Amino acid sequence: MRQTSRSSRSSTAMFAILAVFGPACLSAQAHPTSVAPEEIRRIQSISPQSGPPGTLVSVSTLNLPLEARVHVGVGAMGRGFEALTEAEQGRWGEIAVRVEVPADSPWDRPIVFIAFNAIFAPIGMSDPFHVTNDEGLVRRTGEVTSKSDDCVLFMDRDGYTYELTGPTNELQVGVEVRIDGVFFNTGPCSGGPTIGVSRILP
Repeated sequence: MRQTSRSSRSSTAMFAILAVFGPACLSAQAHPTSVAPEEIRRIQSISPQSGPPGTLVSVSTLNLPLEARVHVGVGAMGRGFEALTEAEQGRWGEIAVRVEVPADSPWDRPIVFIAFNAIFAPIGMSDPFHVTNDEGLVRRTGEVTSKSDDCVLFMDRDGYTYELTGPTNELQVGVEVRIDGVFFNTGPCSGGPTIGVSRILP
């Protein structure tokens, strides 16, 4: 994903953060920025959570620290980020903006929305947004971590876990595969993010 010129000063820091911070939580591991991990907040809401490039996404949160300026961008783990818009903060640090998913966003891995301050230090990160292709599908590469009669759990290479539904009989625990399918916000097993499998590729 391309970077804007005004964000070039912090590209190294953002690469490190997207690599270090796992999807389930914001890690307290060291990284080469001046921002303490506890200052990077979870962006509380993105809607919708999936769609093709060009989708308008509402990004809002109430918990950011007060800053002179807040920018909202988008990126994928290990691929850097792109600044999309500037957000006006309310008196309690809240922001609410609508941003468009860039045309070059990958459909084979999640992207996240990122809030950063005037010096491009990150202050917030969202849950993943799932970019779809022309068929309305997402593609993920990873492996099944557990399998039972009622629940098949799959972890992709970025560390995100999904429930799988559909034709999953041929899947084996611990074997890496690539799957194409339809993303759902909730599933029948634990109510977590789910992919309805359409195709399984070795």
